[in-house]
Amino acid sequence: MKKSLIFIYGILAYCVFLFSFLYAIGFVGNIIVPKSIDSGTETTLFSSVLINVILLSVFALQHSVMARPAFKKWFISIISPAIERSTYILLSSLCLLLIYWQWQPITTIVWEAENEIVIFILKVLFYLGWLIVLLSTFMINHFELFGLAQIFDNLKNKQTPNPKFQTNYLYKIVRHPIMLGFIVAFWATPSMTVGHLLFTLVTTIYIFVAVKYLEEKDLRKFIGENYETYQKEVPMILPFTKKRR
Repeated sequence: MKKSLIFIYGILAYCVFLFSFLYAIGFVGNIIVPKSIDSGTETTLFSSVLINVILLSVFALQHSVMARPAFKKWFISIISPAIERSTYILLSSLCLLLIYWQWQPITTIVWEAENEIVIFILKVLFYLGWLIVLLSTFMINHFELFGLAQIFDNLKNKQTPNPKFQTNYLYKIVRHPIMLGFIVAFWATPSMTVGHLLFTLVTTIYIFVAVKYLEEKDLRKFIGENYETYQKEVPMILPFTKKRR
């Protein structure tokens, strides 16, 4: 019964993630979804900026704190290790849903493309960014990354092995192609509002800071010399740039 409940929990967590990921495309792109980054009733600039920054900070704190090895070690001492990743994914997704729900639009235009060719290129880049994000998860291990491998292994009385260090496909171009995809998707818009720019600036800064000072530190400690060599040979996020020693 316990294993079945863990399995159901993991599947539900993945479904919530999948919904939040698909909704993110509509939210940032102002397409299809009922509440997007530029829709809704506007309030004062100060309150909108304050609320939006708080929303993004809640996601950043949850996303960063729960990903640290020390937190994971403590967390699996009180819950089943099989649902540690699923719980992380579920809470991250709920934080995203909170952003979508409570985001305060600031619709003053910063820039707006008028040339049809430029608009087309920006729209292609927008969808390309999301495609890079999705494909990059499969270039390592999509099912382990989102907790599915762990709940399936638990159901079969197996322990999921530690993730293998892989540098497949896009990982030969940049060390963090998932983050590259997000950045491309967030910036590639024909119409940039103040609210959209705030979202993009904060998330871009967070990505670079979190990757450089938190994730990369953990990866060097976990993988060791192989990752240090990888750092020297492959750029962190921006392709075709060399990392300075």
